[in-house]
Order: sequence, then structure tokens, then C-alpha cells
Amino acid sequence: MKRILIITLMMVSFGTFAQTPIDKQAILNVLEKQRLNWNKGDLGAFMQGYVKSDSLLFVGQSGPTYGWQKTLDNYKKTYQGKAGMGQLTFGIKKVDFLNKDVAFVLGSWHLKREKDEPQGYFTLLFKKLNGEWKIFVDHSS
Repeated sequence: MKRILIITLMMVSFGTFAQTPIDKQAILNVLEKQRLNWNKGDLGAFMQGYVKSDSLLFVGQSGPTYGWQKTLDNYKKTYQGKAGMGQLTFGIKKVDFLNKDVAFVLGSWHLKREKDEPQGYFTLLFKKLNGEWKIFVDHSS
């Protein structure tokens, strides 16, 4: 009995946070779709990587913003037109699963525009909702 309890506890401890490579790839696919849509100048499609909810939290240079629509509005104001958006690249540093439905992503971003090349880092929290991974917290600097 003691042996079964120990094995069960080990399975729960290690198995709860272990995800399949399919989950990690699904998250990377969301980010790749975002990158491609950004580079096409399609902010509406880019935003599909985020949970479409008033609880979405985006933290940037101006502080916290709540809500999908407000986040989209801020992107439109900050990155006007294709020239303002430039060409985006990501450098994914790590993807860690906090539980079976929540993942933490650390990465870097770089924009190549005609007049400048802003860059920085981001931390994201993804949540698996209805079988799809969506960003529900984004802290970009």
C-alpha cells in the first residue's frame, strides 16, 4: 500500500506539469501566426493569439491595460500602418508549463523598420481554453 501511494504521488508530482511536445508546438504555432500576421500588417489577425476577453492583461511601457479591444486599440495607436509595424521577429527563450492548462513563455522581440529597430523582451502566460492555447497575460518591454 505504501509503495502504491509513493508511486501515485510521484506520478502526480511529475505528471501534472509535464506536457506533450504537441502542447509546446501549439504555443509556438500561436506565436508564429502572430509574427506572420504582424508582418502582413494585419493587427486583427495578430490579436487572435490573445484571449478575447475583458480579463486580458497587457503590461507595456504605459502600464497595465485590461481587455482585448483596448489592447488592439493601443496597438493601432502605437504602430500605425505597415511602416509603423515593420518586420517582427521573436526569439523564444523558454516555454514552461505551470500546470496542464497554463504555460509561461519568455522571449525577445525585434522590429525592423525603415527609421529604427526597437527591441525588447516579453513574458507571456498562455491558457488552454476549449482546446486552444491563448495568451491571457502579456508583459512586453
